Amino acid sequence: MRILVALTYYRPYTSGLTIYVQRLATALARRGNSVTILTSQYDPSLPRRELMDGVRVVRAPVLARVSKGVIMPSFGFLATALALQHDAMSLHLPQFDAPGLALRGRLLRQPVALTYHCDLNMPPGWLNRTANRVIDASNLAAGALATAIVAYTQDFADNSPYLTRFRSKVRIIPPPVEVAEIPAAEVPAFRQRWNIQGPVIGMAARLAAEKGVEVLLNALPRVLEVFPNARVLYAGPFENVLGEEDYARRLAPLFERYRDHWTFLGTLNAREMAAFFPNCDVIVVPSLNSTESFGLVQVEAMLCGTPSIASALPGVRQPVLQTGMGEVTPIGDSAALSEAIINVLRYPDRYVRPREEITARFSVERTAAAYERLFKELQR
Repeated sequence: MRILVALTYYRPYTSGLTIYVQRLATALARRGNSVTILTSQYDPSLPRRELMDGVRVVRAPVLARVSKGVIMPSFGFLATALALQHDAMSLHLPQFDAPGLALRGRLLRQPVALTYHCDLNMPPGWLNRTANRVIDASNLAAGALATAIVAYTQDFADNSPYLTRFRSKVRIIPPPVEVAEIPAAEVPAFRQRWNIQGPVIGMAARLAAEKGVEVLLNALPRVLEVFPNARVLYAGPFENVLGEEDYARRLAPLFERYRDHWTFLGTLNAREMAAFFPNCDVIVVPSLNSTESFGLVQVEAMLCGTPSIASALPGVRQPVLQTGMGEVTPIGDSAALSEAIINVLRYPDRYVRPREEITARFSVERTAAAYERLFKELQR
């Protein structure tokens, strides 16, 4: 099958969405499908065309930006040319260009599967509010044109204002989760490299407002009362994150206050992440709103034997609720988060589950196979 996959940002941009799509596209290609990614050339230094892990990547040049959005004059031409070369479309929302792609798929009588990753919630400001409305309208139009809409969990689908408008089209496909296989020696080497000595609280995310980083920062005083040598290891982009500059400046005083207990690791590659997770005693996902719908890092950590503490957002709470490997805390509640961290650090054995239980629920191959079945169903 020839599958055209479209999203606004793709690798090397780091986010849960881009990691999801990279894993899915690579697995589909590995299974014998011809896969093309249509995305933005958000960084001018990136090549307009390249082959990555068996997947063809086509990037449209960016003329201008509107907050986190991009304007790409050549996108429509590329979309038409590529649509004619493919049998099915996998579109990933939120993205402004999805309706045009979905319409092309409809006109060509191709199956069009939207994957709705999360809601969009721009930072304050009239321009961002306008952009938010435009994207919302775009997503609604794409949903009306699509033949199916994929959600990660029924929990998120039942609570999403967007997905509840298209109940008859929604299909639930668990997200693709994997952790790189590394030699056992790389785990202690990682510990030595970062001089890890006390309990480790892990967080893996872009430094972005919706991630709730301040909830963890405000939980630290209570945690440090009980575990004075506890330390946060933060894996992910934290400098010059698109659209998050004001947020980083706002949190800077807190980062300075806890500089002896907070270490930014930067963006880690797959092998480094595979060493990062087992070096954490717990990983936290204190997300604040529906721009987060799952939190892939929770399952990645669980595959390495590390429990998770997640906020009670629909979808985000599901990895813990489905596996029992962690705690769920009220959204934005630093006091509850601190007590949950203390409980997991005190009684880790209560939260450990066999790796086989996790892989039975989540795997890249399972996700790719589900997408293939969906496309075949939609072609009938």
